[in-house]
Amino acid sequence: MTEAMIRKKAGMASVKDMPLLQDGPPPGGFAPVRFARRIPNTGPSALAIFLTAFGAFSWGMYQVGVGNKKRRYGTFFL
Repeated sequence: MTEAMIRKKAGMASVKDMPLLQDGPPPGGFAPVRFARRIPNTGPSALAIFLTAFGAFSWGMYQVGVGNKKRRYGTFFL
């Protein structure tokens, strides 16, 4: 069944025959969107993060050195 038979009116030959209906803003425009960049000032500083990462890296390298000595000499000397 065609749309013309269902709606009991002649089918449209082209899109240009369709009524023009555009969606747009309401009269006077939309209300303004209220926003603000509020970045919190909390948390550790960059220096604290750097020192923590450096400390973790240093501790890890120390542990690698201890493990290398244990592997090289056995656990007798440590």
